[in-house]
Amino acid sequence: MAPSFEDGNSVFEFVVRRGNGVKGLVDSGLSKVPEAYVQPPKERIDKENTVKHGLPPIDLSKLDGFSPDHDEVVDQIVKAAETLGFFQVVNHGVPLHLLESLKDTAHYFFSLPPQRKAVYRSDVSPSPLVKYGTSFMPEKEKALEWKDYILMQYTNDDEALQHWPQEIKGVLLEYLRSSIGMVKKLLQVLLGNFGIKPDDPMIDVLIGKKMLSMNFYPACPNPDLTVGVGRHSDMGTLTVLLQDGIGGLYVKMEQDIDYGKKGDWIEIPPTPNALVINVGDMLQILSNGKYKSAEHRVRTTSTSSRVSIPIFTMPRETTKIVPLPQVVEKDGTALYREFVLIDYMKNFFGNAHEGKKSLDFAQINPT
Repeated sequence: MAPSFEDGNSVFEFVVRRGNGVKGLVDSGLSKVPEAYVQPPKERIDKENTVKHGLPPIDLSKLDGFSPDHDEVVDQIVKAAETLGFFQVVNHGVPLHLLESLKDTAHYFFSLPPQRKAVYRSDVSPSPLVKYGTSFMPEKEKALEWKDYILMQYTNDDEALQHWPQEIKGVLLEYLRSSIGMVKKLLQVLLGNFGIKPDDPMIDVLIGKKMLSMNFYPACPNPDLTVGVGRHSDMGTLTVLLQDGIGGLYVKMEQDIDYGKKGDWIEIPPTPNALVINVGDMLQILSNGKYKSAEHRVRTTSTSSRVSIPIFTMPRETTKIVPLPQVVEKDGTALYREFVLIDYMKNFFGNAHEGKKSLDFAQINPT
């Protein structure tokens, strides 16, 4: 007989404190979602009332300066950042065999015995560079997210090889190495739109810190009652995301565009061989609101477990962030104040997900 988890405290103890994760709940023979995971009706994802993102992925091979389509691709990237804040890319330079290996490796890692993963819980992890956990901020959430994860901070190759879990460090380092050139190209395009030169040292500053995560969303007996990840925007500069073929990523429209209207939720369907790119809060702030760090969330499914593997790029903690002066001069006013990134991070990681509320920390006149 499957154990009962009717009491929220018993769920918290089993899943969080013991490090069993959501996968441990499912493996125990769970037949219905415990109350601790049941989201308020307004937070649930109604997949029948969402819009499919119909735009084709952007072909980054055409960013080559000799391509006749170069300027068109630049316009596509800028428009996507200004409107939805999300877009998909192909011919991105990340080996396709690596994408498949990443997904297989994620499934393998989360299939390991609980005690192997639990050694990386934040309260016992042998390294501050590695954290295994569940949900986002379990202690502060009204309802838990149906997700387990392993999060790694990148400082340098030597420390990653020393401290990251043996089972995943090789493939994750290759993923990071092969992606970072693409991120630089995208930033060169997006900042070039404001007159910043491709060799400006600011580009390296904006991606001085990297974090990688492997996320695991176990099959859920009641997906309509839960979320894999609640509504939020990403904190950093740009995020690179590998989805598997199952899907479940939804983005909120901030304004009316060709295929949806403000307030709609748009599904970003899995596209073979593509990576998802999204704008983070830092890029929205630097652009004085021109680029959108779109609010997004993840749905669960009852059919099979899902994985995703993001790379989060951001400035280092001591970096001062402020809207670009040339953009503020053109706009006539700054929408965001100057701050040091570490203060933004403390606020972001100190609260449960709540849409784009994290940006209130920096807004001069928050709405």
